[in-house]
Amino acid sequence: MNLPPAVSALVAAQNSFDSVTYANCFSETAVVYDEGKTHRGRKAIALWIKASNEKYQSVMKPLEYTGHGNSGVLSAECSGTFPGSPITLKFHFDIIDGQIQHLKVTS
Repeated sequence: MNLPPAVSALVAAQNSFDSVTYANCFSETAVVYDEGKTHRGRKAIALWIKASNEKYQSVMKPLEYTGHGNSGVLSAECSGTFPGSPITLKFHFDIIDGQIQHLKVTS
């Protein structure tokens, strides 16, 4: 599967629980929407993913990626210490200048 470099880096960072590298996949002004909450800016994203990693220990297995211009959707099997694990989630990306500008996680 051919993933954009920012998405590939994000998956690798998630799977190694590296919240700093994960956050660095995003622009300074990026926005993440997950579990009904919005996280704005790289610093907030780093705090969110660090807490999420500690709580869920989630790893991602990419299943399919569909891209159109600067946007794309990654379907990934996510497993961890959360109820219902594993589940398939969709990660909706907008990537600008090689960095993620927007991410929305849906089921």
